[in-house]
Amino acid sequence: MKVLRVAGAALATALLLLWTACGETYRPVANPIIPSQPNPAFSHVVLVLSDNGPNNPGASTTIDVSGDTAESQSQTGLQPVYAAVVGGSNVYVANSMEDTISAFGVATPAPVATISLPSSCGSPPCSMPVFVGGTETATIYVAESKANMVAAISTNTSVITNNVTVGTNPVALAETPDQNKVYVANQGTNGSGGSVTVINTQDKSVVANPPLAGFGWISPVWIVARSDSQRIYVLDQGSGLVAAIDTSFDAVVSSVSVGAGANLMVYDPNLNRIYVVNPVANTVTSLDASTDTLPATAVSITNPKSVAPLPDGSRFYISSATVSGGIVTSILTVINAADFTVKTTIPLASVQATCAVKTWAELPVAAAADSSRVYVGNCDAGNITDIQTSNDRLLLQIPAPVSAAAPSTVSITGALQSGVGTTYTYTLISGAPLRVGMRIGIQSMVDAVNNGTFSIIALGAGSFTVINQFGVTAASQHGTGIASTAQNPVFVVAGP
Repeated sequence: MKVLRVAGAALATALLLLWTACGETYRPVANPIIPSQPNPAFSHVVLVLSDNGPNNPGASTTIDVSGDTAESQSQTGLQPVYAAVVGGSNVYVANSMEDTISAFGVATPAPVATISLPSSCGSPPCSMPVFVGGTETATIYVAESKANMVAAISTNTSVITNNVTVGTNPVALAETPDQNKVYVANQGTNGSGGSVTVINTQDKSVVANPPLAGFGWISPVWIVARSDSQRIYVLDQGSGLVAAIDTSFDAVVSSVSVGAGANLMVYDPNLNRIYVVNPVANTVTSLDASTDTLPATAVSITNPKSVAPLPDGSRFYISSATVSGGIVTSILTVINAADFTVKTTIPLASVQATCAVKTWAELPVAAAADSSRVYVGNCDAGNITDIQTSNDRLLLQIPAPVSAAAPSTVSITGALQSGVGTTYTYTLISGAPLRVGMRIGIQSMVDAVNNGTFSIIALGAGSFTVINQFGVTAASQHGTGIASTAQNPVFVVAGP
């Protein structure tokens, strides 16, 4: 096994980047949204889900890849966690805290249809949808983790046609590309009691006593299908094994260890590879899916979060984050797919750690369908980083929608310009304390160059610093600053 070492510690901070903050105890959502009209000219899009806390609707932002712009927003339900693009034109979002699925068009962000799942426990969430997917255009499947069921929903009528009882705590599923079967990863509880369920898509029945049932599952958390429909791969977080299942017989034919604690698996159909993220072992492992022996190559990355291969097969991108003194520093590592060497590393942000999410949802990554861009949702920074792959450079950071958190108002009493930054002295008037990553609008300063909207990159005792190389030093000027908190991006998916 070839092992590469990536020295993430050397890339500690990137204070000269523009970024937006995530919500304090809040996380991404859109305030009442009037979406912009979609651009009929865009050919490739990426969708980003953002969470706005347990009591406020979340949002889905559609990014036009060619224009590098947030083209439109759709309001989702409470705490959206996963989305799927069906048939290249329709989007389905699992809202984990309100037992609903939001549905809208890729090119038509509104109106948003709401599909209600069974919710009869008296204290929602009762179904708790956490995953949505499938390869059919007429049916979408939803993993209901709390109800221990998988819902089959007609995309033509937005009606639940079947509720299939599966194992305990279903958290992921995969349908074979030939649309014959759906395989469900049931995580179990407290690190045990996991299983894998097989559903026949023709009549939505559960395959009884398949050979794979005796494999000895502990806590399966992810599942992917090979492009030829002959194999399904299941990641068991408890055992640290990736098991290959022959779909003809529903039997485990091989397994390989990627280390206990692995929590995410991505299939690359172009290279016929599986990438497995393990934040416990500090590795991302590539498995060759062309053979059942699953030859493995591991890349060493400190605290990896997510991974995305380029569709052109040239590289794959790994997001990672380290926390020190309450500050989370995130980077993106670019790996050459041919020889697993590190091409470059891209600093993303250094902001206060505010997101409770500590899994792949903290820094989800997706590559555009044309391989021209890679997008990283940054839960803690409250933004989406746009990477231009022609030179693997950070192109821009797109703010997430504004959260429902009340803005902070400050009284500014002076400014000190130095280098590319300007430091303002202030007194907090109302709202939460300022923090690194917040966007602040400054007005009423006598010198107009000290006014504007900036990202806070550093805090001192009674002062904050922004990137403003055109500011001027002014010891006795007064102004007002209003700082807003962004929602928290938690999922990124590439559209057509």
